[in-house]
Amino acid sequence: MTTTEQTNAAARETAPHPYVGMWVTADGHIRHDLLPNGRYDEARGNRKSAYRGRYSITGDHIDYVDDTGFTADGDFVDGVLYHAGMVLRREC
Repeated sequence: MTTTEQTNAAARETAPHPYVGMWVTADGHIRHDLLPNGRYDEARGNRKSAYRGRYSITGDHIDYVDDTGFTADGDFVDGVLYHAGMVLRREC
């Protein structure tokens, strides 16, 4: 393997998942920050960090477990996150 191939392979291994980032409802009330370390931070209205926990992504499906043990899930479809009756889009 060449040095360039090794560098590219290392970058792929450390690159964050494509769904990492901020996801927001149209009214901005719910904000999910999917962090690269597998944690999330959810804000609701003026309440920053209303919920925190970990998440895992398999394909286009996301599973959440908050720090109290509550579980939820969602699905990414065509660049939109559908979660618990909410529609969230990536914040640009």
